[in-house]
Amino acid sequence: MSATAFSNDVTFSVQFTHRLRMTTDVFGSDESALTELIAETEGRIPRVQFWIDEHVSHANPQLAQRIHAFCQRQPNQLHLVGNLQMVPGGEDVKNDVHVVERILKCFNHADLDRRSYVVAIGGGAVLDAVGFATAIAHRGIRLIRLPTTTLAQADSGIGVKNSINLFQKKNWVGTFAVPWGVINDKTLLSTLGDRDFACGFSEAVKVALLKDADFFRHICVSTEAIKNRDSACWSIIADSARWHLNHITRGGDPFEMMEARPLDFGHWSAHRLEAMTGFDLRHGEAVAVGVAIDSIYSSLAHGLPASDADAVVNCLDRLGLLIAHRALNDTEQLFKGLEEFRQHLGGRLTVTMLRGIGDPVDVHEINHDLMRQAIATVVARVVNSGRSTNVR
Repeated sequence: MSATAFSNDVTFSVQFTHRLRMTTDVFGSDESALTELIAETEGRIPRVQFWIDEHVSHANPQLAQRIHAFCQRQPNQLHLVGNLQMVPGGEDVKNDVHVVERILKCFNHADLDRRSYVVAIGGGAVLDAVGFATAIAHRGIRLIRLPTTTLAQADSGIGVKNSINLFQKKNWVGTFAVPWGVINDKTLLSTLGDRDFACGFSEAVKVALLKDADFFRHICVSTEAIKNRDSACWSIIADSARWHLNHITRGGDPFEMMEARPLDFGHWSAHRLEAMTGFDLRHGEAVAVGVAIDSIYSSLAHGLPASDADAVVNCLDRLGLLIAHRALNDTEQLFKGLEEFRQHLGGRLTVTMLRGIGDPVDVHEINHDLMRQAIATVVARVVNSGRSTNVR
């Protein structure tokens, strides 16, 4: 090595704080949870902009009025800039890259900076798209997420991922960025339809299978309470959120630099199914199908007791989440999800399976014949239960 050559490898870490709050009425009796997250910095009142899922706004016409009233009660804590901004709900917001461009233009027009706050209110797709825009504007504007679906409150709203879809691939463009804060609010779930309400519990089942057999059994005995939207639902969502938060903050790989993505159990097929069905399947429904398939496969290939795999399918079926969509008949197209899964992370294929409930294992090869058998088993189960093979 010459005298002018230089080589120096330095390992370093950056400290983040993940702030999760559980509230009953964030724009009412629990408004202090939000005002405390919007902290004054450098002696100035922070600028705040709200972005709202159009689906949520239409279902809850009083929401805008409540947000304005909240801001008027906090004249010394925040400065609301511009109008309340609306974006399309569901995958539409992630499938159009021009939506992100519009969000960025609004940020610029409002003179938001890295000490400003963007409050995103909506389902997981809206949180993803608005979060992506906040992550790339000024290399990071402070994002506060208010998830309005059980799916986002139990899983994606807690995460550190932001993304949009491109090239007909889920989450192809995105960033890792820790949100400034997340508030899971019970009132924001009140206008959610029954189909979407059930969807979040597929992710609760998923994380329970990975982390806690007792939690899984609790969900299984609570399926009627979940379908009836009883009070038990709230504790299950909270436990799912805490398990996801624990994995992200203490699992040692929040930005997925290593091979495995345990929290994506069942997702290699779920993401592919969403695209194959033109997003007729909700994300939670696709995840339920994917979790069922991989649980059956785990019993065929990795030692998961068949009784446990059957318990998974029973639980998801009782929640009404298993739909044998006709896309499942095209297994060759579905198997392309494995390659997309590998590409998304890079390196060799790494898929999480189960040796037991609470006992995940990372595998690098999939036996396609056994996987076809697993898919056929799930499809037959749903068809035999009388559920249509077409999406509801």
